[in-house]
Amino acid sequence: MHDRISVHAHRMSAVPETRYADFGDHRLAYQVVGTGPDLLLIPGPQFPIDLLWDEPVVAGHLRRLASFSRLIVTDLLGSGSSDHVTIGDQPVLQSWVDGLIAVLDAAGSESASVFSHGGPALAVQLLAASRPHRVQSLVLWNSYARFTRAPDYPAGIPEPAFTLYIDAFINALGSGAMVDLAAPSWATDAGKRRWWARSERLGISRAEFRKALDLWIRTDLRPALESIQAPTLIMRRLGEREIRREHALNLLERIPNAKLVELDGNDHMWFAGDVDSVENEIESFLTGQRTANPTNRVLSTVVFTDIVDSTTRAAELGDEAWSTVLSAHYQLIERHVTGWRGDIVKFTGDGALATFDGPARAIECACAIRDAVQDLGLQIRAGLHTGEIETADGDVHGIAVHIAARIMGLAGPGEVLVSGVMPPLVLGSRIAFDDRGSHELKGVPDTWPVFAVRS
Repeated sequence: MHDRISVHAHRMSAVPETRYADFGDHRLAYQVVGTGPDLLLIPGPQFPIDLLWDEPVVAGHLRRLASFSRLIVTDLLGSGSSDHVTIGDQPVLQSWVDGLIAVLDAAGSESASVFSHGGPALAVQLLAASRPHRVQSLVLWNSYARFTRAPDYPAGIPEPAFTLYIDAFINALGSGAMVDLAAPSWATDAGKRRWWARSERLGISRAEFRKALDLWIRTDLRPALESIQAPTLIMRRLGEREIRREHALNLLERIPNAKLVELDGNDHMWFAGDVDSVENEIESFLTGQRTANPTNRVLSTVVFTDIVDSTTRAAELGDEAWSTVLSAHYQLIERHVTGWRGDIVKFTGDGALATFDGPARAIECACAIRDAVQDLGLQIRAGLHTGEIETADGDVHGIAVHIAARIMGLAGPGEVLVSGVMPPLVLGSRIAFDDRGSHELKGVPDTWPVFAVRS
């Protein structure tokens, strides 16, 4: 018995092996330690997983998490030991979400609880909303869905402060100075400062961290929150100085099955200060909470396409030739939607209805279809919206479907129009938009901003 305990203690004290998950042409670094229900932890680009274990206190906290879970720790694409890519070369949030799925697959996890904080937690929220069957529960530490101020969001940071906020972070990166704000209980510990500074220097470059900060600040995931079905634990400390309490209250209001726990202290990072209380809450939440009921609701991007002037083209070609062109058009759409990892729901006479779990993929697919059908002598128009849908009997339902259809109706020949909720979801990509103003959509409440994808 003593030997078995010694072996278990040795395994828990050893630094886990860093493995790699394949993600397209890239690889994502991850580690697995412990046994129990799966818990995916995303520390963020400032804290690469290969250095987490170099700080004894942090390593102890990770082992505590691994004492009641099978802890999976990963570096986001572009940081730490994961392959480095230039932020801006691909849709960042979507790539991070897809990367997390690749890590779960590589680790053999069908469904996991997910724990992250601040900006990195934006990807976690989108993961939970768009892939509900992969997320058992959420733990959000000092998180937000939107960081910037808006007329309907006074809690956010005002736009004139953007540059000052980002510059302050970038100027401090790699120096250990952020300890004073993010972990004041460590402020007088020179060893922890050195570890913090080294982690920042080796985690991500200043240029890429600036882009990541800009992405985190400008993203708005509020429309996705109601689609999060997983039980959610929102946590913060009462003396927190960076992420205002109103951000947590907004998450609490919008996520259907969420609870807020506020703890004493003023450390921004979960692994500094009174961490026992944090880990006690997480352990209780993971081991004692109820799982979400199975549902057909999911956050999805809905795409409608339609052939422009199809009646005229059919009359010009005749029935037989038109049937041939229409069949080729259907095959082209099916090939592109499948290639962009979407699902054809149905063909609608002269167009199609498809859904995607990533908004950027949906936009790119719609644009690719628009360009490809020209070889058939056709023009299409497309309308897109990201929102909650419900699947039933091979079809999709919900207001998101109606919004996408109405937006398509506003499009001219060759245009791909999207609702106003989509541009903030594809920040960091090279997709650009032109503002087409706000519109009343028939049968849909409120006025909706509409944007055209720039060719």
